Amino acid sequence: MQEQAGRLVIVRHGQSLWNLENRFTGWIDVPLTDTGREEARRCAHLLREFHFDVAYTSSLCRASETLTTILVALGQQPPMIRDPALNERHYGDLQGLDKREVAMRFGADQVKRWRRSYHEAPPGGESLEMAARRTLPFFERAIVGDLQRGKTVLVVAHGNSLRTIIMKLEALSPEQIMAVELETGMPIAYDVARDGAVLEKHVLR
Repeated sequence: MQEQAGRLVIVRHGQSLWNLENRFTGWIDVPLTDTGREEARRCAHLLREFHFDVAYTSSLCRASETLTTILVALGQQPPMIRDPALNERHYGDLQGLDKREVAMRFGADQVKRWRRSYHEAPPGGESLEMAARRTLPFFERAIVGDLQRGKTVLVVAHGNSLRTIIMKLEALSPEQIMAVELETGMPIAYDVARDGAVLEKHVLR
C-alpha cells in the first residue's frame, strides 16, 4: 500500500449573487450572498480538525472571500496564493444571462452540454477541456508539489475549475465528468500519495 504524502481539500465557493439569480457567471466578479458567507462558515466547522499549510484560490472575489471567511473562522493564517489559472470557465456570450431564458432559446439539452460536457464550448467561451489547459498545469506545478512535500492544502475555487482537478485526480472520462456537480461550500478531502494517486476520498458533511 502506498504511503500518504499530503492532504488536499477542495471547496466550491459559497453561493454568489448570480448563483442566486440563476445567471451564467464565468469571469464576471460577483460577490457572495449572505447565504454564501454562511456556507463558508459552515464549511469551516466541517474542517475544524484540519490544519492547513497553504491555501489557493482564484482571482475572483467570490472564491477569495469564501477562502478568507473559512480561514478566519478556523483561526488559521496559512500563505494564500491567488491565481487566475483557477478561475471559473469563461462562459463567453452567455455571461450575465438567465439560465432559464438561455434554455428556452437554445434548448435544455444544448445548455446542459455547454455546462457539463468536456469538449463543447458555449459561444465565445471555454469548454471544460480548454479550462483544463490552464488549471491543470498550475495544479500539477504548484499544488501537487506541495502535496508531495507532505503539506495539507486547501483550494477554494469554482465548479468547473475544480471539476478539471477532480477529473485528473479520479481519472474520470469525458463522459463521467458530465455527471459531476459540486455543491457550494461543501468540502471534499483527498489523501494523496507521493506520485499523486488518490488513496482515499472523503466528502465532508
